[in-house]
Amino acid sequence: MRPRSLLSLYLLFAPTAILLFVFNYMPMYGIVISFQDYSVFKGIMNSDWVGFKHYEYFLKDDKFWSIMKNTLIINCYDIIFGFTSPIIFALLANELYQKTFKRVMQTVSYLPHFLSWIVVAGIFNQVLSPTTGLFNTFIGWFGFEPHYFMTDPSIFRGILVFADIWKGVGWSAILYFAVIAGIDSSLYEAAWIDGASRWKQTLYITIPHLMPMIVLLFLLKIAHIFGIGFERVFLMQNPLVYEVSDVISTYVYRTGVELSQYSFTTAISFAQSVLGFILLVTSNWVSKKWMGMGMY
Repeated sequence: MRPRSLLSLYLLFAPTAILLFVFNYMPMYGIVISFQDYSVFKGIMNSDWVGFKHYEYFLKDDKFWSIMKNTLIINCYDIIFGFTSPIIFALLANELYQKTFKRVMQTVSYLPHFLSWIVVAGIFNQVLSPTTGLFNTFIGWFGFEPHYFMTDPSIFRGILVFADIWKGVGWSAILYFAVIAGIDSSLYEAAWIDGASRWKQTLYITIPHLMPMIVLLFLLKIAHIFGIGFERVFLMQNPLVYEVSDVISTYVYRTGVELSQYSFTTAISFAQSVLGFILLVTSNWVSKKWMGMGMY
């Protein structure tokens, strides 16, 4: 490629690189306050240095480990049910023969993605309301008493995971739809001629073609296993279910913003990011070693 063509490509990439540097890398300087007793009046340069005091504190704090457990449990549920749902949805949609119905179904499945979590939380609170909720009205027809679903610690995690699946399954499946659309149709025709059933065609043609995308998205999911979308949990939880729903992001918000413990919460967030990076590198190495594919 000629130097002039390369220059034009660099110029096109420059705004993205500048924005990435300004908004993603420059703020990293704030990590230093995790090693300080930061005061907004003294500023970063003049606050007292305390070394690893805040890191030692949260590692010895029982409350932190309870929050870490909630974060890992909810993320494991997200991986088991939330990550696999778009794959299953894409495979099932691929089996639909009626093209018009298939397109309508895919379009409808995308719609919840465009609703904000404020709207989604409001919908779930209304539907599961013990007084006016549709679900409690329905089970009431069969003689069951109204149940306070949103305040029940035993099922609240399941509600969180289901809400995320309902909101994002269609949108998350778009990448799988794109991969399936790119599979050579002659492979299916040859398999059909050889007598392969639809299940065997899916097992030996569709899924192997999906594997690179599945591995890529799974590695990204693993990298975020210590982090959960703040909005989903914060907007749906309430004090009655804190014991099972309080995660790192909500704890950092309440402790850092409401209680102004900036250094302590920065230490937690930095440790969370480091653990996520280590998990990403490790899982990528394992994937390349055992499956022959990875992110890089």
